[in-house]
Amino acid sequence: MRAILYHKYGSPKVLKLAEIATPVVGDDQVLVKVHSVSLNPYDWHMMRGIPYLLRLQTGIFKPKNSGVGNDLAGRVEAVGKNVTEFKPGDEVFGGGRGSLADYVCASREGLVQKPARLPFEQAAAIPMAGITALQGLRDKGQIQPGQRVLVHGASGGVGTFAVQIAKSYGAEVTGVCSTRNVEMVRSIGANHVIDYTKEDFT
Repeated sequence: MRAILYHKYGSPKVLKLAEIATPVVGDDQVLVKVHSVSLNPYDWHMMRGIPYLLRLQTGIFKPKNSGVGNDLAGRVEAVGKNVTEFKPGDEVFGGGRGSLADYVCASREGLVQKPARLPFEQAAAIPMAGITALQGLRDKGQIQPGQRVLVHGASGGVGTFAVQIAKSYGAEVTGVCSTRNVEMVRSIGANHVIDYTKEDFT
């Protein structure tokens, strides 16, 4: 199968297209035929090995895992013997290290069923940014109906999810963005929008 790999830290020049063996699914894993992927700042940090403290987990001098990407959407090709929630042919999305490949093995906890009406391309853009926003608002922020929420960077990956999630919880949302994104942030549900190029949101 084809995969994008990197064997040293650096700029995008370290990325190489390679032919490698299709991964073998583990007992608690799902083998996914990748249809779409998305990239996040996380992937850039992994490729660069910056901040350097990150290398304590990823490899001091070179990456331990040469696969690139995490967010994905695709179809289940095979499941491990302990996996009962998915079967071959299911459309899924979620996270699996090394997603810039034809196939990836992902933990069953890292995937969910893809709604039929959601295109693969849009599903692949959800996992990391969407979970980050959800954890920040629900788990850490313990958002409640009627609260006022300020989303700084409301037009970014995490910000667009944060605006919509906060609205779904019944919050009054103020989004902060630049001029060109004011209408977009309003269109996804922000009650108020502050253009930081014209107004000091603090």
